[in-house]
Amino acid sequence: MAAVVVVATRLLRGSGCWSHSRLRFGPSAYRRFSSGGAYPNIPLSSPLPGVPKPVFATVDGQEKFETKVTTLDNGLHVASQNKFGQFCTVGSKYCCGASTARFDSKDEILLTLEKHGGICDCQTSRDTTMYAVSADSKGLDTVVGLLADVVLQPRLTDEEVEMTRMAVQFELEDLNLRPDPEPLLTEMIHEAAYRENTVGLHRFCPTENIAKINREVLHSYLRNYYTPDRMVLAGVGVEHEHLVDCARKYLLGVQPAWGSAEAVDVDRSVAQYTGGIAKLERDMSNVSLGPTPIPELTHIMVGLESCSFLEEDFIPFAVLNMMMGGGGSFSAGGPGKGMFSRLYLNVLNRHHWMYNATSYHHSYEDTGLLCIHASADPRQVREMVEIITKEFILMGGTVDAVELERAKTQLTSMLMMNLESRPVIFEDVGRQVLATRSRKLPHELCTLIRNVKPEDVKRVASKMLRGKPAVAALGDLTDLPTYEHIQSALSSKDGRLPRTYRLFR
Repeated sequence: MAAVVVVATRLLRGSGCWSHSRLRFGPSAYRRFSSGGAYPNIPLSSPLPGVPKPVFATVDGQEKFETKVTTLDNGLHVASQNKFGQFCTVGSKYCCGASTARFDSKDEILLTLEKHGGICDCQTSRDTTMYAVSADSKGLDTVVGLLADVVLQPRLTDEEVEMTRMAVQFELEDLNLRPDPEPLLTEMIHEAAYRENTVGLHRFCPTENIAKINREVLHSYLRNYYTPDRMVLAGVGVEHEHLVDCARKYLLGVQPAWGSAEAVDVDRSVAQYTGGIAKLERDMSNVSLGPTPIPELTHIMVGLESCSFLEEDFIPFAVLNMMMGGGGSFSAGGPGKGMFSRLYLNVLNRHHWMYNATSYHHSYEDTGLLCIHASADPRQVREMVEIITKEFILMGGTVDAVELERAKTQLTSMLMMNLESRPVIFEDVGRQVLATRSRKLPHELCTLIRNVKPEDVKRVASKMLRGKPAVAALGDLTDLPTYEHIQSALSSKDGRLPRTYRLFR
């Protein structure tokens, strides 16, 4: 038998301090050590003599620090959430990839951040743009000054604009070559659901518009939308008054690079759900070549209008989405990964030829969209669509108490796990304050989730099923049912597609 190495921690007699030592034992010595030879008369369940009683932290399930919000004279909202730790995350919700009035290049920006152990990020979604920096809390003044410079004083040189054009062109080409169709399908389902308005407009730049983007176009956009009343400066792990002081110093009374002219062309329209279909015929037989190529698949996404995240029904819809769950047919894991969700039990476990069935819930300030994405062989498209329409109809039926509790527990778990991360807290603070000028704390959301009842889920699902569907289809669409047939199936009692008869096949 090999020798056993043990890292032991012991209290030095008479010294009151701890010592760590690496000890090597043979088999017999290890047996003596593990049987309590040092204290032969004390069982392992009792505390050792001379060792102070440990004091454990307690948790009451609620945050001790509420989110503080201050509005500056120019309309800018400053929000902060205190959090223990040396580092903080600060950003503007509406990166650091362009030169500014104070920094001649992005390298200077990065070097400034590195002095405070900082990293930066810039993200754009359908309804917000976010600039964020995580750095040592001692560098808060520098970080806010840098953010203000990036947001309000970008130089946008011809070289930078041309480099960005090339990057956009590359990303569009990459989007069309990806084996994963989810980003493209999400774009298509929004286009179908909100035809030519608000969140249905292109998120990805159309190829023909790339050459039209220049400094004047960008300044026109920034002048209309980068105004203080549309911004939130959010911080996590910072003192609120210090953040407010920095905001007043760098973001109050500052002349932006595009001038002080008033915004004249701001789109304040409310999302209009239209329903409809977006189809893209494409050869998917060679999207992933190699020793184990992905088989040719047709991808379908069917969606119905839900609600905005400001409405009370948002939480029941979130629970319903979790209850549907789903994923890919090759996902590994147990109940924690959704193996007991409806799309696993009713679809993937029963129909071996289905490669994917996943539920998504997109929610915005004035609308929402609940979708199911499914993938299968092109020859089984019609059967796949009927399976999905049946699942939508079942949403408005009986809700089992066990599956509801499981979905609520899983949603709560996911919420709390995500909010362990400081950048996620920052994004949550920014989004909520931007939309409502306040923030619901996690324990408030958990209470709302716990209060969801089966009749709440049935009510929101039944209301959703009364609307027109939105459909996105990608791949070989030879056997795709017509939009009218899909709409008819979602209006029926059992979700079946109308029968079709062919004289010749």
